Amino acid sequence: MANATAIILAAGEGTRMKSNHAKVSHKILGKPMIRWVADAAIAGGCDRVVIVVGSHADEVRAIAEAAYADSDAHVECVEQTERLGTGHAVKVALEATGIDAGPVVVLNGDLPLVTAETIRAFAESVSDGKAAATAFTITPPDPFGYGRIVLAADGTIERNIEQKDCTPEQAASLTECNAGCYAFDGALLAAHIGEVGCDNAQGEYYLPDMLQILKARGHAVRAFHCDDYREGLGVNSRAQLAQLTAIARDRINEQLMAQGVTFIDPAQAWIGPDCTIGRDTVVWPQTHLIGECHVGADCQLGPNTRLTNTSAGDGCVIDETVAIDAKLENAVDCGPRAYLRPGTHMLNGSKAGTHVEIKKSTIGEGSKVPHLSYIGDTTMGSGVNMGAGSITCNYDGVHKHKTHIGNDVFVGSDTMIVAPGEIGDGALVAAGSVVTEPVPADALSVGRARQKNIEGWAHKHFEALRVQK
Repeated sequence: MANATAIILAAGEGTRMKSNHAKVSHKILGKPMIRWVADAAIAGGCDRVVIVVGSHADEVRAIAEAAYADSDAHVECVEQTERLGTGHAVKVALEATGIDAGPVVVLNGDLPLVTAETIRAFAESVSDGKAAATAFTITPPDPFGYGRIVLAADGTIERNIEQKDCTPEQAASLTECNAGCYAFDGALLAAHIGEVGCDNAQGEYYLPDMLQILKARGHAVRAFHCDDYREGLGVNSRAQLAQLTAIARDRINEQLMAQGVTFIDPAQAWIGPDCTIGRDTVVWPQTHLIGECHVGADCQLGPNTRLTNTSAGDGCVIDETVAIDAKLENAVDCGPRAYLRPGTHMLNGSKAGTHVEIKKSTIGEGSKVPHLSYIGDTTMGSGVNMGAGSITCNYDGVHKHKTHIGNDVFVGSDTMIVAPGEIGDGALVAAGSVVTEPVPADALSVGRARQKNIEGWAHKHFEALRVQK
């Protein structure tokens, strides 16, 4: 399929969301709804994606620019300054872009469950010249609220009846519902979009009127039926947002299970649409993968783990861990209650243990930061052991400074390494030290006051306190 265009309608107010943000900016599994639709259109073969913005235009435009500015996809935003209906929105898009050929699919920006395969087939439904337009139809369990499609004997659309105009008999018998999306022959759409009128109670230009306009011109208008009605579900409220999130979660988790991933409880794991998980990985409850995450095979994820734009290799254990923009290689052990901040790179076999925070640091092969430590702006070699409660003091109040720790270094508990710091290969730093000078390789560094014992002092001290009381 060549030269297909997707026009995504995202200008609406979304008043029922009761939000200070654009409806299409609300996220499903960590991804804005508008990106679900745009990504599906791109994957479905649309060479060009035009997003019609209006309400909260800057917000929607910023989402699109952040996602697609550096991509190969041709995604652009067109503003509908006056919101005069869906027909007007499409007219604005055509006039701004000059699109007048090829299949044009018009999708709603709050349609996160539509798939690339469906969009591809939808565009192809008008690419063979047999139909000037097709309407995206579904058969939901409860058709209330949808316009109903009446089909002629030859399968073409006879008319569309809105819910409010249905007789009780029509409401009961007509189950083919209009999901509000359309595919058009681009040349015919451009030629006749100006004929859509606003002679209705709302004074708006409605895109469905194009079906009758094209029919009157002698062109065939057909239904494009989608067997999975969920692909045609939109979001108009917070309740529907939650409902579609659950559907998206289940659909993704079912696909992953079919690929060999184990879920202890699929209803308690939220995996984003741009994430991958290898076979024989076990996903425990309350696990969240947000953004673009890639997890290898034979891993343990969770419980209570949140990864954002993070990759992990094979054989990792990631327990009660928050990781953001981090990279974990193979056989890495994290948690419980570890926090990996942006720029963390953990090499094969390394460990970030209980109550450990790591930021913008590389932890070498087999190196361990077992518990109660903070490592920031540090390059750590292999075979290092950081004692409990040890930190790299990387911030002087104005600037961040780096620490370099060599291979096979042993750092005792409760040690502070004041950056900029340098510890050579094989060195040992005594527990309780404050390290402010470079430590040579194979050296013992003791950076603490000499211990002094005063015998009998404690008893006298406490006796004096009791007398004061």
